[in-house]
Amino acid sequence: MDRSTIVGLVLILLLFAVWQTVIAPSPEELEAQQRYQDSIAALNEAALQSPEVAEPTFTPTELEGLNDSTLQARFSDQFGAFATAAAGAEEDVVVENDLMKVTFSTRGGTIRQVELKEYAKIIEDEEKKEVKLPLYLLEDDKNRFEYVLPIAGVSGEGIRSSDLYFTPTVEGNTVTMRANAVGGGYFEQKYTLTDGTYLMDYDLRFEGLNRVLANQDGQIRLHWENYLDKIEKNAQYEANQSTVYFKPVEDDSDYCSCTSSDTEELEEQRLKWVAGSQQFFTSALIADEAFRGGEVATETFDGEGSDLKKLVVDINVPVGNSASEGFNMSFYVGPNEFDRLAAIGHDMTDVISFGRSIFGAINRWIIRPIFNFLSGFISNKGIAILVLTLFVKILVYPLTYKMLVSQSKMQVLKPEIEKMKAKHKDDSQAQQVETMKMYQEYGASPLGGCLPMFLQMPIWFALYRFFPASIEFRQENFLWATDLSTYDTITRIPEWIPFMQGHLSLFAILWALTTVIYAYYNSRHMDYSAQPMMKYFQYVMPLLFLGFFNSFASGLTAYLFFSNLFNISQTIITKNFLIDQEKLREKLEANKKKPKKSSGFTARLQEALKEQQRQQAQQQQKKGKK
Repeated sequence: MDRSTIVGLVLILLLFAVWQTVIAPSPEELEAQQRYQDSIAALNEAALQSPEVAEPTFTPTELEGLNDSTLQARFSDQFGAFATAAAGAEEDVVVENDLMKVTFSTRGGTIRQVELKEYAKIIEDEEKKEVKLPLYLLEDDKNRFEYVLPIAGVSGEGIRSSDLYFTPTVEGNTVTMRANAVGGGYFEQKYTLTDGTYLMDYDLRFEGLNRVLANQDGQIRLHWENYLDKIEKNAQYEANQSTVYFKPVEDDSDYCSCTSSDTEELEEQRLKWVAGSQQFFTSALIADEAFRGGEVATETFDGEGSDLKKLVVDINVPVGNSASEGFNMSFYVGPNEFDRLAAIGHDMTDVISFGRSIFGAINRWIIRPIFNFLSGFISNKGIAILVLTLFVKILVYPLTYKMLVSQSKMQVLKPEIEKMKAKHKDDSQAQQVETMKMYQEYGASPLGGCLPMFLQMPIWFALYRFFPASIEFRQENFLWATDLSTYDTITRIPEWIPFMQGHLSLFAILWALTTVIYAYYNSRHMDYSAQPMMKYFQYVMPLLFLGFFNSFASGLTAYLFFSNLFNISQTIITKNFLIDQEKLREKLEANKKKPKKSSGFTARLQEALKEQQRQQAQQQQKKGKK
């Protein structure tokens, strides 16, 4: 190759490089091309959903340069009067107040995600260290929030608002999303945020659509799919507290199953609100008037993926045939704070899983106000739990005192019972009859210590629901526990160990140990000869329950541990300093001298034991004759 040829090739390459640089698209042109691609994808998706079109039919060339009239002509089969809103570019619009930042999407005119500024999501990294991340709700790309608009001239159910591109307008903290229709009509969604609240005003407008909408039944359907993210440390418990709640206008609130997939047919019920709620956060849609029934459902997952649960809501929004109509709602996206939800009214606090019936009432109107009062001057929630425990123990001490007096009576009578058993050592039936007779004579009862414990059980069951449902304990530190709303971890153990879920909770272990100590102290003077297994069961029971409490809220296990410490202290002080054994013995002797009248239950029990003794004697006589 000669010199002239080489020079020519180099010049050609330089010219080609310059030409490529000159004709390269600008960033604005690249953005425009991306918008074309977004529009193509949206239109092709809509085309595939149409039962009459089997293949996507839109290309960049077809979209380029089309005005409203050509768009209407080309896409009217799929979008009818909203064909001009079928093409566009998806954009985000962000509005925020002091509590949350809301990102809206122009495609569908809906919420893309909500960031709660005062709350965080905590995950564990590869080294098992906790990492704090922003907390988002309604953020999953699989979510759908769409209105099914029955449009004249469009086959099937109609079009979905999620396939339309809305024109945004922002004025202060108000975002207006409008999808224009032919003839000047439009479908509008309007959101307004206010400082100091997680409650957004959310209003629909149907302007000039009375000749466009083909809704003969006077309503349109809202379809809402919400894939819940795993937010809390104990995802299994969080999943069991997540479901769809709904409130009929003229009835109490209700919900789908929390532990399995479930569907509730609401038919034509008038609904005040529907809510997708998880352990500590809720997304709720509240009508100013009422929705017209529908269907709600939950779908559970195996727990392996990133999704906690899928919630589905299909409800009907009433829309007539007027030229100008609206439907006003509120959108709550925020924490399950009792006072905020109570301010909304309409039983919104029911989304907090305090429990129903008496247990829920105790939590809402007794335990919660007491704890809030204590938190007013005690900043550390763990110390507040300690004081709450002390308060509850003082409240139920009269019952505890009666239980300890009953135990002391049994302790005083133990020598007499031992003498009686030695006398009838070969006749167990006679021992039972004489024991019941002695209890009646002295005015003692082995069940006297059970009744006070039974009366305290509603408080225990209420607290079992209170701690893991109260957002006040979420991510609150106390001693070694980093989050009182979930289990504390003192050390890691192998996952294959059953029931322990790969960790040990120190509060749960301390509860089990103090339960064994308390049982030992109380049982030293009790007689287990009739039921010897009960003596050992009281020690085995805490070990059996350790697997359950090991993964429960550390706020509850801390309460149970403190409760045991107070129980042991109360028992030692009461029995050794407040109950006089000699005076109690004198009282029992005085009871023995008084004339006795058997109560109905005691008399029947004695008669049953005597009859059993008689039958046993007859059987022995028959054996002797043989």
